Parts: sequence; structure tokens; C-alpha cells
Amino acid sequence: MSDALNRQTITEELLSTLVGQLGADYVLTEESDMLPYVQEQRRLYPGYALAVVMPACTAEVAFIVEQCREHNVPLVPQGGNTGLVGGGVPQQSIVVALGRMNRIRDIDPTNATITVEAGCILQVVQDAAQDAGRLFPLSLAAQGSCQIGGNLATNAGGINVLRYGNARDLVLGLEVVLADGSVMNSLTALRKDNTGYDLKHLFIGSEGTLGIITAAVLKLFPLPRGKATTLVGCDSPHQVLALYGHLRDRLSDALTAFEFLPRFAIDVVLSHIHGARDPFNLSYASYALIELTTPDADLDLNARLEVALADAFENDVVRDAVIATSSTQSKALWRLREGVAEAQTAEGASIKHDISVPVSSIADFIEAASAACLTILPASRICAFGHVGDGNLHFNISQPVDMNAATFMDLTPRFNRAVHDLVADMNGSISAEHGIGLAKRTELRRYKDPVTLAMMERIKATLDPQGLFNPGKLL
Repeated sequence: MSDALNRQTITEELLSTLVGQLGADYVLTEESDMLPYVQEQRRLYPGYALAVVMPACTAEVAFIVEQCREHNVPLVPQGGNTGLVGGGVPQQSIVVALGRMNRIRDIDPTNATITVEAGCILQVVQDAAQDAGRLFPLSLAAQGSCQIGGNLATNAGGINVLRYGNARDLVLGLEVVLADGSVMNSLTALRKDNTGYDLKHLFIGSEGTLGIITAAVLKLFPLPRGKATTLVGCDSPHQVLALYGHLRDRLSDALTAFEFLPRFAIDVVLSHIHGARDPFNLSYASYALIELTTPDADLDLNARLEVALADAFENDVVRDAVIATSSTQSKALWRLREGVAEAQTAEGASIKHDISVPVSSIADFIEAASAACLTILPASRICAFGHVGDGNLHFNISQPVDMNAATFMDLTPRFNRAVHDLVADMNGSISAEHGIGLAKRTELRRYKDPVTLAMMERIKATLDPQGLFNPGKLL
């Protein structure tokens, strides 16, 4: 029997076994049915799935893994399929779609924890926490469709990292199906547990290459009872950075979000996002979108913000500022930030980088990387925006107005080298919150410490000796 025929026979046997366990409705094999699971949203990485299976519980995930191991068939765990680096794209693999595993198992307001299954939509978790009088602070653009399992597998960031940390910082315990089908049951809700290695951190950020996260215990926080939002105009990224330091010193943990926007980002949002408007009469080179929150309903955050901004004006750090006086105005200011990705897509092709550098290096990086990219292509339009407070920038380059998109995208390797070399020189990271996936495997090997890479490979070989979990991703 040829290898191809043998492979086909093994796959048919496996699929028959999976149908017998899960039911035909939850094992998809038709190309049209599988299409949403094999395409990623940017359409950069074509995928091919042998099947899409949809387990309803941890036991079914374990059964799927056991059967795939027995038949030596690779599998790809998938949440909401909102990733940006091809991490959930199957390549001759079975997709394990976790959307049916969407129960909230427990909420403990006193312990400030919520236990959820991996397929829970992030927005649903946020809403459930709010209904219990608590906050789950992970917040990102895809929160209406991304799932907790994927958020943890990629160590998602978002706009609240400055105050609450990345996804990794919000997890107390995990339940994970391992490569042999066994289940690591570590759904602890303890803040203190010094009983050996903290193994959950192996799986958070591993992009499904070491195990399949099926449930998690997440931290909750007091609900914000007060909020203040402002958009500030500055002359340069250095002024924005100085403003960050100024507000951090004066407002401490009330500072929840601090976002950087260049004028180009504002312009494309105004051009392409319906209802967006510029709150200023004048244009500025750089902007900071800032939000303060507090659980103390009696604390006047707007007054504190006004005092802090007045000091910044006196020190020649800012040029103009507008403070929202209602939730409607606050949402309008946030629309300028949240609309950047959509507006940039409407503006044309763009070459994207998700990098981080030390916060103190943000302004220098923006200026140096912009200069390097303009040397490569003087007509480039730089759109560097993101989370100044945690050193994470989405350093994107939009195609020149009069340039063919394909010709522009052919320059990607040159732009990547210029940007990532500078990141490395500043002791930064080529991936801040989007992961490695398919997109950055080569870049990872160029920039990652060889000893660290070797350790990662040994961990992979130990936990997934057959190499069946999300092959071809990350490493």
C-alpha cells in the first residue's frame, strides 16, 4: 500500500472514530463547511484541514488527542480564529474548534475569580464578571469574537496592559489536555501556591504547540466607578513620552490606558470611519489617548486629570487637550484609536510590525524606525500607533498613494529587516502581543537567543514528542 493510500485509510478510520464519539454534526469534512476555519482574516496564509472537530467537553478533547496520536495525525487547536500571524491556520491537520466549550463554570466575587471554558467569547466573560460586580480587564479589538483559549495561547495584550498586565498576568489556574490525552487539572484559584513549578506558564503564549487549554481560572478586579478620558495633542513622540512619565508620577495606578497616535492615523480614521471627527481645530504631529479609572465613585478623576495636564502645559509638554465630559464623548475619542486598523485597510496595503521596546526607548524607536523606512521608500506613510505605557507599538507602513500594492508588499523583507534590527538593537521584541505563528518563525530564529531557542525546542520535544500539536508554528 502506498504512503498516500495508507494515509487516506488512516484518516478515514480516524474520522469514522471521531464521528462515532462526537456525532456527525460536530465533525466537518465538506470544504464549504470548513472554510471559516481554514482562512485567517488577512488571507495571507492558505490553510488545508483534514476535518474540523467541535468537542463539547474536556473529555472529548482528550479523546480527539488520543485518537490523533494513535493515527499520527496533527491537530490545530482554534478559538475565534482572529489571530494575525497565521497561528491557527491548519496545514494538513485536524482543526479542534473549541467554540462549543463555552460554559462559565464558576464565579466567586469574594475570591475575585471566574472559571471559564476555553471557548468562551472574551466579551461574554467581561459581561459575566460585570454582572457579578467585578471587572475582567482583558480588552482588545476582537473581544466580540475572540475566545479565552486563544487569548491565553497567544498571551494577548490590549489596551489595559498598563494597569492590569497581559493575559498571562490574569490567570491563576489552567486545565490542559496534553499530547498523550491526559489532562493537567490545575484549576487552582489560589493567589499563593508554592508547590513546585508553575506549569501554567508553559502553555500561556505557547500558541497551542504544547497542549490544548480547555479551561482557566481568571482574576477579577473591582469595577471602575469613575472614569476620565482625554485626547492630547503634542509636537513629537518625545513629548508624548514625557507626558506619560509626568502622568505616571502624578496619577499612579489610576492611569489605565495610554495610547499613541500619529497624525497620519487620525487622518485615515477621519477619511474612512463614518462618524469620526477631529476634536481639535489644529493638527498636531503626535497624540496621546489617555484613560483613568477608579473603583472610588467619589473620586473626581476629571479634576485630577485637569491639574496634571495644567502642569504639563506649563512645562511645555503638550499643546492642546480635550477631556470627555460624557460617555458619548469618551466613546468618540476611543473611536479615533479603535478605527485605525480598519481605516488603514481601507487606505490600501500595509506592512505591519507588532514590536515592543523599553518604554524609555519608544520615542527614539519611532523616529529611528521611521527614518530607516523612509530611506527604503521615501514615499512611505508611517503609521506607528499603540500602547506607549507598556512599550508596544504597531509599527505599520502604508503603501504610497501612487504605488501598486503588490510592488509595495514585495518590499516587506527589507522593511522587516530595518525595523527588527532596530528593535534588536534596543533590546526589544519582534512580537509584543500577536505571537509568532507562521509569520515570524524565520525572524524568531534570527533574533532569539540560541540557548533560549534550544530550551524551547527541548520543552516541545518533551511535551509533544510526535510533533502533532500545531506543527509548523512558532518553532
